Order: sequence, then structure tokens, then C-alpha cells
Amino acid sequence: MPIQARTRKQLRQSIGYRLGALKVGTATGGTNNTLIDVNTFRGGDDEYIGKLALVTDATDSSQTTQYVNDYTASNNTIQFQQNASFTVASGDEYELWNEPYTPTRIHDFMNQAIIDVTGQAYDPIENLSLHTDGSSMRYDIPSNISIINKLFYRSAVSFKEIHSCNSVFDETVDSDFTVSADTQDKKKGTASNKFVIAVGASAGDIATDSIDSTNISKYDYLECWVKSTVATSAGNLKILLDDSASCASPIETLSVPALSADTWTYVRIALANPETDTAIISVGLEYDSDLGACTVWLDDIKVVQNDAAVWDVFPRHLWRVDRESRDLVLSESGKYEAGYALLKITGGDKPALLSAETDTSEIDDSYIIARATALAYSAASGGPGTDPDVLRQQSTFWFGLSEQAKRSFPILMTGRLVE
Repeated sequence: MPIQARTRKQLRQSIGYRLGALKVGTATGGTNNTLIDVNTFRGGDDEYIGKLALVTDATDSSQTTQYVNDYTASNNTIQFQQNASFTVASGDEYELWNEPYTPTRIHDFMNQAIIDVTGQAYDPIENLSLHTDGSSMRYDIPSNISIINKLFYRSAVSFKEIHSCNSVFDETVDSDFTVSADTQDKKKGTASNKFVIAVGASAGDIATDSIDSTNISKYDYLECWVKSTVATSAGNLKILLDDSASCASPIETLSVPALSADTWTYVRIALANPETDTAIISVGLEYDSDLGACTVWLDDIKVVQNDAAVWDVFPRHLWRVDRESRDLVLSESGKYEAGYALLKITGGDKPALLSAETDTSEIDDSYIIARATALAYSAASGGPGTDPDVLRQQSTFWFGLSEQAKRSFPILMTGRLVE
């Protein structure tokens, strides 16, 4: 499907040109109630009265929309109502729209075109945020996924274990940390590391453990399980890797993504400097923001070579979507099929509506243009008795083009709806 990702402004102007309702130019001067363009304004006095002027300043930071109430041909100046917050200046871009077509209506028609095709077109997404653990059968589907086309599991990958978390971090532990091996709340092996962090902890406090010197320079991602009793933002917690004891001068300071409270999350963090990671001897957890008293768990810390992953298709009869709870549900056989593995979802999100000038289309631009043009002609036609410009014929023509463009959408033969 051809997606040029044009902005709302670009799409609006394309539609305006097809309607024959738009003139675009650049101001050569103006005030808070006038716009001058000595280069492109043509015609006699009053030529542009009644048109709607949309003026955008040269930095694209502010706009004004005003109806033209006068035009003086001798000095190429249109006049509109005074605007105390906007002054037209040389270099500002403007659009002049003929009634009944206005930018507001065109924006609505563009979004209606997107709504009309929702369910038939999706913004493609690949997601790697879920990981099976060999026992759970339900997994929360990421909020940005509306349809799952295929599900894969990682059957093999080149990896190096950094810390199994079966034994406690005990190299250097801040006095506000209490570390223990939790044999009950874990994801892999015999235990996880449980860090009880006191209310007196402050940003920069760490707990570390020594490991045998490990060369991880050929790997590009660190992966592990993390859980916190409080919700966190990205970077509130960090994983440290160092070639000196006690992570005294970390060569990798890796921000843990945002966490929901009391939820095990499988995190994947790109290594920042893998080429320097040739002799890692210390791994640590850094408390990098004052979260108050909390408890954090870590498990199965490893590094992987991302491009070495082997992905197998998860058989469709072994999983389903619970749409009411937005859960990916594995069957008993599916649980054993995946075992302990990273999942990959290929699917899509509902195409986003356009609400700002810089928003870009997530579906075929030609479809949006054709559909919105058809809707604009249809809304302006008023019926056979009041349609001297045969706008209904134009509307039918553009509806046909939109249907033709729709046929280029990829066929979703295997997709399972999430919502």
C-alpha cells in the first residue's frame, strides 16, 4: 500500500486544488488585519471578498483564520477583521478558500475518510514486548495493537548470561537496600533478586554483584525481567555494566523502560557501547529517582545478538484473543509449544486521526484525498435542483477513485481483531 505520510496541511491543500477552491501564496507584508502579496494577487477591487484566509507564520508556530472583507487591487492588499494576537509578516504562508469549503470542514472530511476505512486498513506494527515464562497462559496485549496478523516465538538466539539472579547481589550494596533471593516470586531458575529499598534511599544508590570477566562485545541488547511495587517512568531504574569492580565507572548505563506497579515486565534495552564491553566484571541496579520506599525484583539478566534470532510461527490453533479483556490467551498445548521464549506480534493499530498540521497519514494518501474530495463535493451539492455545477457527478467520480485506491490495501486474511 503506497503511503507517502503526507501531513494534514499537504493533504488539505491537495484536496483544495481538486475542488478548485484554493489559492496558496506567500505574504510580502501585512498587519494585524491586512495581508499583502504583490506577486500572485490578481483581479480588480473586491476580487477576494468572502473568501476564508488561513495564514500561518513563517515558523509554523501560529495561525489565524479570517474572512476577507475587502480587497484593494492597487496595492495588492486584502483586509480582514483585526486580530490582536497575530500580525501578518513577509514570508507568512496563506491559503484562500472559497465557500462552502473551509479548512475545518476539509479536516473533518479527511478524518471521516480515515474512520470509514478503519477495520480494513491498519498502521503496521511489530511488537516484541511479551515473553512467555512456561507457566502463564494469559498476556496483556500492548495498547497500541488493534489486530494481530501473525504471532511468532523466538526458538533460538545467540546469548550470554550476565546474572541468573539465583544468588543475591552482594558485591556493593547501599545501606538503604536489602537484597535477598526470592524463591517464590521469580520468572526463571530457582530465584529472583529482591531489592527492598527503604524510604531513605536517594538517586544514585546502587547494589552490585561481581561476575566472571565476560566479553559481550558481539551482543547488542540486554534483556531481563523487572518488577516494581510502584509504577516507574523510563530511567527511574538503571542496569549498570562495568569492567571495574562495584560498577565504579559504568561503561553501560541502561535505562529500564517504564514499569506498571506489581507487574513483571520483560525489558529489552539496546547496549550503548557494545564495542567496549570486552571484560565486564560487575553488574548493578541503580535507583536513579526518588521513588520512595519500594521493592524491585530482577531475574534472568542476559545479553543477546538480536539479528541471530530464529523466529517460528506460533500455530494459530494454539492461541486466541480475548477481546473483552484484551488478552492474548495460549492453550495448554500452546504454553508448552512456546516454553520460555520472546514473542513477536505482527499486526497493526487503528489509523490515527489527523488533529494537527504536522500529523502524517498512516494509510494511503490517495485514498484520503479522493474520499475527502468526494465528501466535500457531496456536502456542497444540495440535490439535483440546486446543483448547477454537477457537484454530485464530481462526488460520484471521486468516490469511485477512493474505492479504487481502497483495493490496493493489503488483504487481512489471517488477522485476529483485538478491539
